[in-house]
Amino acid sequence: MLEVRDVHKRFGGNQAVNGCSFTVEPQTTVGLIGPNGAGKTTTVNLISGRIPVDRGEILLNGNPIHNLPMWRVARRGLTRTFQISRELRALTVMENMLIAAQLQRHEGLLQTVFELPRIRAAEKESVRKAFELLELFQLTRLANQYAGNLSGGQKRLLELARSLMTEPEMLVLDEPLAGVNPTTARNIAEYIETMRARGITLLIIEHNLNMVERLCERVVVMAEGSVLAEGNMKEIRENPKVVDAYLGTVV
Repeated sequence: MLEVRDVHKRFGGNQAVNGCSFTVEPQTTVGLIGPNGAGKTTTVNLISGRIPVDRGEILLNGNPIHNLPMWRVARRGLTRTFQISRELRALTVMENMLIAAQLQRHEGLLQTVFELPRIRAAEKESVRKAFELLELFQLTRLANQYAGNLSGGQKRLLELARSLMTEPEMLVLDEPLAGVNPTTARNIAEYIETMRARGITLLIIEHNLNMVERLCERVVVMAEGSVLAEGNMKEIRENPKVVDAYLGTVV
């Protein structure tokens, strides 16, 4: 589903991503791990269209998406979350959900005038879907609360629920367990397993290696901007280069 081909990104004198290449097969869950500064988040920013690629290609379902803006990448079927939750604080939880609904029709005056029944039907369907997802993530009781008033764990759950409003084929999760307590982390892991069961392809950056082992069939290890190793977690733990560059500091 996703192909990252010899991708490079430089910020001034810092080569953040240096010839990074890997693939993600459809309906699989792949972990992206490595030491701080390895280029993981920059790679996700390149994949999602947040920043442009200097050199190389990124393909989604065989079609190039590198250097497309984020909203076009999302419409192609790939949505991402952020390391720090990015809720719209002044909007309610429900409004945060509805703003993410894809292909909304009520964007112009003429459409509003001449397509009112269709617009109302689409809005009704978006509200139904939003309530369904809020129920899944146990956020229904907070639907009318301002998103800025949520706890850190609730904001993380809202971001995951909102990402599903885009009806993604693929989700890229940047440290979904960061900053949450162990109970919320276990809940988020269960939600990720639910997404996988729904057929969503997942690429997950995560430092909690026990959760990576639980959730991911395959792991890609980055160091110094490029891929150091790939394999299942057992193979990764036994790889001397990975132990040297990363695992020796976390296990």
